[in-house]
Amino acid sequence: MNLPETFFRGSYFWIITIVMIFIIIIVMLLIPADIQVNNDNHVSRVYFADNISIAHQELINRFNKEHEGEIEVIPVDLPFQKFSTNERKELLARSFRSRSNRIDVFAVDVIWVPRFARWCEPLDDHFSQEEIDGIIKDILFSCYYNDTLYAVPHYNDIGMMYYRRDLLEALPDAEHIKRRLSESITWEEFIELSTKFDKDKNPFYLYAADNFEGLICSFLEGLAGLNQSVFEGDSLQLNTPGSRKTLQLLVDLVHKYKMTPSVVTKYDEFECYIEALKSDAVFLRGWPGLLRHYKDFLDGGDKFQYFEKSKLPHFKNGNPAFILGGWNLMLYKFSSKKNEALKFIKFALREENQKLFYDMGGYLPVKQSVYDDSAYCRKEPDLLFYSQLLKSGVHRPYLVDYTKISDIISYYVHLAIKNEISVSEALKQATALVNANYVLIK
Repeated sequence: MNLPETFFRGSYFWIITIVMIFIIIIVMLLIPADIQVNNDNHVSRVYFADNISIAHQELINRFNKEHEGEIEVIPVDLPFQKFSTNERKELLARSFRSRSNRIDVFAVDVIWVPRFARWCEPLDDHFSQEEIDGIIKDILFSCYYNDTLYAVPHYNDIGMMYYRRDLLEALPDAEHIKRRLSESITWEEFIELSTKFDKDKNPFYLYAADNFEGLICSFLEGLAGLNQSVFEGDSLQLNTPGSRKTLQLLVDLVHKYKMTPSVVTKYDEFECYIEALKSDAVFLRGWPGLLRHYKDFLDGGDKFQYFEKSKLPHFKNGNPAFILGGWNLMLYKFSSKKNEALKFIKFALREENQKLFYDMGGYLPVKQSVYDDSAYCRKEPDLLFYSQLLKSGVHRPYLVDYTKISDIISYYVHLAIKNEISVSEALKQATALVNANYVLIK
């Protein structure tokens, strides 16, 4: 055998093989992942962006099992531990501006629906009246923009307060205080109560006061309790007696009454939860998911067993008011898998899956049938507490420019709480910038 000829033939074979492998790799890189899967396995991959908790993952697992061989939901995790709500909003907006094909269904803060409507599929024609009627009306309100349904509720949220039962029960009148807390104590009573505790040993009240949307919730709750709004027609007017009273309270909690440590000006809700556990805070403003969802992420030891739920305080001669939060599901209008994505959205709304979300994550159901299930409510009595809170729930304003307005207000409210600017000046400057259509770059 001619050795050089044999070597040449072998080399030629390997060159052809390497070229073919290179071509295959290039093709795989250029073709979107979902198309590859569709061609190979006839499975449509639906990308779902949210804070993927264990409850979310179980929901996804159940859906994928039910639609095995046809549809597979792929989670895109945007955890609250890594991304604030504001950061998550910007990540999603940038993705949609670039026409990314890596998100089909995504969750938005209820206040973002007007902002994201331009990138989303209208849903009116995809849901029957019966399906719509099954959702709590006050919650569904956040899903409409310009009389068009652009989202459906994923889960509900509402502002509330936690307290440490073990710390409160050290007081001789603990039972009376607990009764008042269940009714919604006044801020005046709450301030008086703080004098019974050593604030150097136990911070009395923690609320998230960083420059972000959560701070706006505390501010608007105070205003709503006074039956006041910051909007007058097409303009915003913050420098009002009600706004000054509310912001002055948030400032005084830190600087006058020393009920709240100044470090909260650096904290969002998650960081407040960490601080409350570490420093044994007596009271904490938060959301319903703390004791179920965040318990898995926080080092609280046996302290969690002492946390009790209560209504937030309100001003004397005012009314209790709690900001409605929660997250809605929206369908990206440039998705190539809209039908499959809609199946997942409707799956998430099933009563059994709403119960799953509450059982595993503490996420409040959005379907009235869950609250009407007396057997389930006997098993989960906290739902009755949340149902009472919802009766005093208030919405933030649903405006296309709300996030821009909120960024400006939170910036100046934050400065006031840090004592870097007076209350009146903060409200005056925020009003001027909002009405001048100013964009705050964070």
